[in-house]
Order: sequence, then structure tokens, then C-alpha cells
Amino acid sequence: MGVKIAVVGGGSTYTPELIEGFLTRRERLPVDELVLYDIDSERLEIVGGLARRILTKREWPGNLVLTGDRDAALDGAHFVIVQLRVGGQAARLMDETLPLEFGCIGQETTGPGGFAKALRTVPVVLELAEETARRGAKDAWVVDFTNPVGIVMQALLDEGHRAIGLCNSAIGFQRQIAGLLGVEPDRVALEHVGLNHLTWERAAWVEGVDRLPELIESQADAIGERIGIPAALIRLLGAIPSYYLRYFYLTEEVLREQLSGAKRSRAEEVMAIEQQLLELYRDPALVEKPKLLEQRGGAFYSEAAAQLIASLHDGTGDDQVVDIRNDGALPDLPADAVVEIPARIDREGAKAAGFRPLPPEMLGLVQQVKAYERLAVRAAIHGDRPAALKALMANPLVGRYSVASGLLDALLHANRHHLGRFFPER
Repeated sequence: MGVKIAVVGGGSTYTPELIEGFLTRRERLPVDELVLYDIDSERLEIVGGLARRILTKREWPGNLVLTGDRDAALDGAHFVIVQLRVGGQAARLMDETLPLEFGCIGQETTGPGGFAKALRTVPVVLELAEETARRGAKDAWVVDFTNPVGIVMQALLDEGHRAIGLCNSAIGFQRQIAGLLGVEPDRVALEHVGLNHLTWERAAWVEGVDRLPELIESQADAIGERIGIPAALIRLLGAIPSYYLRYFYLTEEVLREQLSGAKRSRAEEVMAIEQQLLELYRDPALVEKPKLLEQRGGAFYSEAAAQLIASLHDGTGDDQVVDIRNDGALPDLPADAVVEIPARIDREGAKAAGFRPLPPEMLGLVQQVKAYERLAVRAAIHGDRPAALKALMANPLVGRYSVASGLLDALLHANRHHLGRFFPER
């Protein structure tokens, strides 16, 4: 039996990556109907046009649907992929710049910028999940790639939805580590542990042998240069932190870089790249994803997302890194805390084995950020200002009440158009 997949945010420039992933796995994942849904009709037409040409060239037999009708997109869907961005790149630019006025790092998924994105995003994704439960196929899955994945997934699972989240960070590390070790990526199994965008690679297993210690010993300088973290810190931790830990470990250095104005914000870079991509996508002669798409970010997104959905469909029981409930996998963290860890994927979802306890220097940071994430979920769902203020105070990249109070007012005001729960109509 074929599968219906609905992509929410189908007008994203990422979509050709996703199409490629599905085509590569067409034997495992027989998609009868692929629906690209977006509220931006112009982008949908441009991106959808390229998607259709790619599918036609590869002789895909299914039905591609482009629509602005959410209900039609979700009706009967087996998988609903969420890759939306509430407020678009303009909102991202605000997330990356407004916090600087308060002496805080500007970033779209961590710190106060990530908090603002969560407030905009969580209600929208929860509404999509509720409609999927009503309109989707029996046991339909919501697959979230929308950041901040950890907060969005905490909200989805707290509300009881059949959902699973993913990030491309782990698969990116797998590819990098495999290259440094000179082996094929599928031979490397990572002990990737923590929260979304707050993870460490604690082991790299190749045929039953952990190769990470020797890799750190010989390649810490090269790895550190790639992720922006000092080699000495990598050696101290005995683990490879994700790039996003740079914001926590090197806060003052990153803030100085951002305040210097020496380079454009990532939002401005992405806006420029997206404009170029959309111009390329308009070309009726283009029948494959352009090389420029690699600069957009989200490397290996197509591989991670398509692999996850294929495994949920055919139940192969392979191991993948996903965002799920902890359920005892990481000691010292609550069962209902959403974590990012390797798990075995089958038709029932993801099941993780047990991992070593996190050492104090990791556990303390994880517990603090998880407290922030829970408060952010409460604030986003209920439009709860006290919870929002507590969330910023709990966030290690804000922390101080004297900063958090004024910053919260500024964030809420700047995002007022997207925060109906904080500003109900009277």
C-alpha cells in the first residue's frame, strides 16, 4: 500500500533536498501522494515547479499536489513533515539582532532568539498536530524538523501527540567523523547525547571499538577549528560538543563577534542565498537541486528525514538519532524530558537503550536548559508572561532578572503579530 506524505512548509528552499531523499528510498518508501502545503503561494509555485521537474526526470509514478489548503493537505496523510518558519526570515533576523541590544547573544534556536521563535512556533505546530490527529490516516506521524526542535517536541509529546523530531547535527557529525577515520559513514555509530542543539559525541563505535579517544588525541585541532571550539576544551571534555555549545562555552567571545558588525548575521546570509535559490528554481531547464543549496544549511537533511520516515514505514529497526522522550535512557533526567539520542526505529516509533550517566559538567547544563525549555513550553501554550520571564531567567544565555524583564517586553512587542495568546483581542 502506498503512502501519503504532507510537507508543511513545502515552499521552503529545503524541499528539493527532501524530494531527493524520498526518491533515493522509493523501494522502502512507496509514496503514492506527496503534498506540498504552504501559505506563500508564490514560493510554493516556484519550489513546487522544481520538485515536479525533479520527480518527472526520475520517473516517479506518484501524484504531486501543491496546495494552500491545510485541511486537504492533512486529509489521510500518513506522515506530516513540519518544516515551517513562522514569520519567515524577517522574524529570524529579529531573533538574531534584537537580543544584542540587551547584551545577549542573537541566535535563532538558542538564547532569547530561540525563545522568541518557540513562542511563535509552538502554538502553530500544536494546531497542526491536532488537525493531523483528526484528519490524518490512522496512527499518522508528525515528524518535526522545525526549530527549536527540543522545545517543539517537548510541547508535542507533553500534549500526547504521535510525534518524533530530528536534527541534522548527528548525521553531519557521523559523516565528518567517518571521513577523519577513513571509513564509510554507515560503519560509524555515535553516542550522541543531550538535548537538541545541546549535545556531545561521547563515543564513535566502529565494529565494536570506540575510536573517539584516538580521534580526539590526533584530530582535536582540526575538529575544533571546524566547530569553533578550542581543541583544549575538546580534550578536557573527552567528547566533541555540537557547534551550538560554542554559544554556552564561549559566550563573551561570540557576543563580541556579533556586536562588532564584522560580518552579516546568518539571517542576512540566508536571505541572500534564498533569493538566489528561488531565481535558480524558476528556471524551467533546472531538473535537479543546485549546488548553491549546500550553502543554505541543513546538510544531510534529506538523508536524515527520509531515512527516518522510511524506517517508521517499513519497521527495519535501524538506529538513528532522534528527539524523543527520555524514558530512562539518560540517568538523572526525568522520563518525560525530551532528549536527543540514538534510538531503534520501527513502525511503533523509537526505542532507546540505556546510556552512561552524563558527567556533572554536562548534566548541570542539560538540567538548566531543560528547565528553560519546560517554562518556554508553558509560556507558548498559555501566553503566560510570568512563565516567559522565568524561562528567560532560567536560560543560561540570559539569566539575570535585570536583563530578562526588559528583554521579554521587547521580544513580545516585536513579535506581537504572531503571539495571539499573549495579546488576545479584547
